[in-house]
Amino acid sequence: MLEEKIRKLENITNQDDLLYQSMELYMETFPVKNCYLFRYSSIGYLAEGIVLLTPTELIHIREIRDDIRSLPIIFSSIQERKAKYCTGIEYFKQASSKYTFASTVTSMLIVPISFHSVVIGYYLTNEFTQKAAFDDKMLSSFTAFGKVVGSVLEKNTSHTPSQELSKRELEVMKRISWGESTKEMADSMNISELTVKQYVKSAISKLGVQNRPHAVSELFRKGIIS
Repeated sequence: MLEEKIRKLENITNQDDLLYQSMELYMETFPVKNCYLFRYSSIGYLAEGIVLLTPTELIHIREIRDDIRSLPIIFSSIQERKAKYCTGIEYFKQASSKYTFASTVTSMLIVPISFHSVVIGYYLTNEFTQKAAFDDKMLSSFTAFGKVVGSVLEKNTSHTPSQELSKRELEVMKRISWGESTKEMADSMNISELTVKQYVKSAISKLGVQNRPHAVSELFRKGIIS
């Protein structure tokens, strides 16, 4: 049954629909009551909220941005590419106040979405059914699910036509990955800061991404920069 649903995901060409339906499948498959979806970039260890799915609503959470090094459970889950669960006292030790959503919330599950060695995002859940028991077998199932979704997303992205970056656009993106500021790039490339910003905007548009970290993450994932 799960395999059949995964095959349906593989036939979806729109990435937004694919992400939404992967969240629905996650909630149908596992004893969870909600699903936060985050995009992840290894540049700056940055996590960015996308949406929260509950049984009754879909909420945009783009205001949430974090350096996951300050959140031990998320950091270890991404570093090991394994689902992690914490509860009780351990939850309050590992999660910041931003993730202590209500007094009734005392547990957290992180499921990395990965393709090979690259983590491109993760699901976060903090509400569960009463029958949930997160033993090693259950966590392995979550980990496997995240890898399957990552693989489907990779295939979906590789089938999506994208324009090739110009030499200058690629140079700007490389310099961003090195940590250079707009001013530093403008000085070293002998162009104006406005021109640098135009190259960045154009590269982001061609890659079909949202921002600089996401663009650099895509270029790393595709092996265009290293």
